[in-house]
Amino acid sequence: MAGWLKGVLGRLTGTHEAVDWDEVEAALWQSDLGAPTATAILKALKDQGLSLHADNVLEAARSEAAKHLPEKGVDLVPSSGGPVVILMVGVNGTGKTTSSAKLASLLKSRGHSVLLCAADTFRAAAVEQLKAWGERLSIEVVSSTYGSDPAALCHDALAKAKRLKADFLICDTAGRLHTKDNLMQELAKVRRSLGKLDPSAPHEVFLVADTTTGSNAVVQAREFHAATPLTGLILTKLDGSGKGGVAVAIARETGVHPRFLGTGEGEADFALFDRSSFLERML
Repeated sequence: MAGWLKGVLGRLTGTHEAVDWDEVEAALWQSDLGAPTATAILKALKDQGLSLHADNVLEAARSEAAKHLPEKGVDLVPSSGGPVVILMVGVNGTGKTTSSAKLASLLKSRGHSVLLCAADTFRAAAVEQLKAWGERLSIEVVSSTYGSDPAALCHDALAKAKRLKADFLICDTAGRLHTKDNLMQELAKVRRSLGKLDPSAPHEVFLVADTTTGSNAVVQAREFHAATPLTGLILTKLDGSGKGGVAVAIARETGVHPRFLGTGEGEADFALFDRSSFLERML
């Protein structure tokens, strides 16, 4: 997937000679950058009087995208006030459970103590999947019976994390459609339950976004951010057909920025967001 836009332009031109505006506009729209960003890139090219060679388009695209992305993702650090509580949210199939485990692995590799909470109590497979990851990583997983109250479970997990003086608690919540009000309200219940033990919890709420879903991820980000304010994005499936441009569209619309990237199936295929390498990969 590396250099997706460059690949498109290369196919359009063959030798990276000039192409017409319609072809460039079509390529930019396909990159999932969003209409405002695509328009801004075309305007920059016209205002600067640049010819539509692929290299000029790429430079303009990277320059515009960089305006909406941080140089580095804000990293996670332990707090002297107790466990840092992280809620993982998103729709079904984005990779929340795997991302939860990978994030826990990354934090453990830095010498931090981590507890996982299998708060997706509506899908038995999710609990078993997280438990399997926990065994593989030697990280304890707090779980309950199928169909139990996720808010109560998160409360109990935080109580245990406090007793163990863990640095981080990662709660893998159930996948939910952003259009289902009752499910979105359940996230608010989880927040209230955690707040009984720590008024500042959760400290982080990460939307796990599948980059292969394109503009749908923007809609998801907007709705989840309204229901439970997000503090960052975890972008997944960048090793597949995901173009990554959706990160720019989400940041531009909601102000929520990428924090971590999932680039493969392995536990090590997970890293803090870096704008330079991301734009090189994306464009």
